[in-house]
Amino acid sequence: MVKAIVGANWGDEGKGKITDMLAQQSDIVVRFQGGANAGHTIVNHYGKFALHTLPSGVFYDHTTSIIGNGVALDVNKLVNEYNSVVERGVPAPKLLVSDRAQIVMPYHVLFDAYEEERLAGKSFGSTKSGIAPFYSDKYAKIGFQVQELFDEDALREKLERVVATKNVLLENLYHKPLLSVDELFDTLMEYKKKIEPFVCDTSLYLWNALKEGKTVLLEGQLGSLKDPDHGIYPMVTSSSTLAAYGAIGAGVPPYEIKQIVTVVKAYSSAVGAGAFVSEIFDEEAEELRRRGGDGGEYGATTGRPRRVGWFDCVASRYGCRLQGTTDVAFTVIDALGYLDKIPVCTGYEIDGKVTQDFPTTGLLERAKPVLEVLDGWKCDVRGIRNYDELPENCRKYIEFIEEKIGFPITMVSNGPKREDIIYRESKLK
Repeated sequence: MVKAIVGANWGDEGKGKITDMLAQQSDIVVRFQGGANAGHTIVNHYGKFALHTLPSGVFYDHTTSIIGNGVALDVNKLVNEYNSVVERGVPAPKLLVSDRAQIVMPYHVLFDAYEEERLAGKSFGSTKSGIAPFYSDKYAKIGFQVQELFDEDALREKLERVVATKNVLLENLYHKPLLSVDELFDTLMEYKKKIEPFVCDTSLYLWNALKEGKTVLLEGQLGSLKDPDHGIYPMVTSSSTLAAYGAIGAGVPPYEIKQIVTVVKAYSSAVGAGAFVSEIFDEEAEELRRRGGDGGEYGATTGRPRRVGWFDCVASRYGCRLQGTTDVAFTVIDALGYLDKIPVCTGYEIDGKVTQDFPTTGLLERAKPVLEVLDGWKCDVRGIRNYDELPENCRKYIEFIEEKIGFPITMVSNGPKREDIIYRESKLK
């Protein structure tokens, strides 16, 4: 059986903790898309970790962690992360890397920074991790798969071809130093040495595991609104963030995905630039940012302050629908305990008309939030394990949002630790 864990919104919904928790019941955890440009924060008995490439199941002896073919593989970041986890007392994770995964090249990171510099005020808010240039090359068929590291003659010949085109851009568009084929080849040989022990046909491994009745967890990065097809294009990431892509990015049959846990935060936060209708600012935003997440709303990869806002029912319902949600995990409810009143965005006003449907980007940028205000519960809800023991107004808030988004909230996270979770029976079918 395959389960997927994905985000409904702009990313940073708290997927790391939920993945870590569900990995306990899984044999295999697979990262199926994205690169080291976003992170998942996990707090457990080993300490607090910000994982960027490693799947969130690496803390369990019984799990195998897989880097799927859909991932943008930064070899140095993966290996450094693996070593740093082990150095902090975690038993060496069982790690497999797809031989079809493609490699983030050193020049992808350079081109990412150069393009952001060139665009100046019109940039996409990139983390400068090389992700957009990487996926551009992948679909232009000039990327490098892991398996290509093992045929040195063919590798050097391809490098010469690709570097020739890259150097034209470096010289004429960016006016930056040119690339050296020899240096790149040597770097790739270093990558090969580091990654070789982990490389295999992971799709075949998963096929055999599923035939044996193993449980597989697919871990997505970012959320629905950052999907290049269905998100707030062009302020999106460069790989599909949807559970459906998990079948492709991991190499498993789509019919094997039986459960899709979509993580939704109890308020909104956004990664990077782009339309964000329920966004709040100034002191109000700083207070929520400071109390939110675990240690505040600051990027696990970049450390930069996240944009925050009130819960957005329009965006979340859309995000859950696209994911094919079977279960909603509702996170960081504990962050809202300081508020007397809690606004919720239940609709968008666009050109004088109110809609509950999530629009395309041009209309989204003109949207104003329609807010309903609920009573707060004014207390700390951490440590509570039974849903009925939550304050009445906290339960009302959860049930109001469940009704508005139309998908069952079956898990409520009320703290950063793995055990800070409340399971509930949803009245929604």
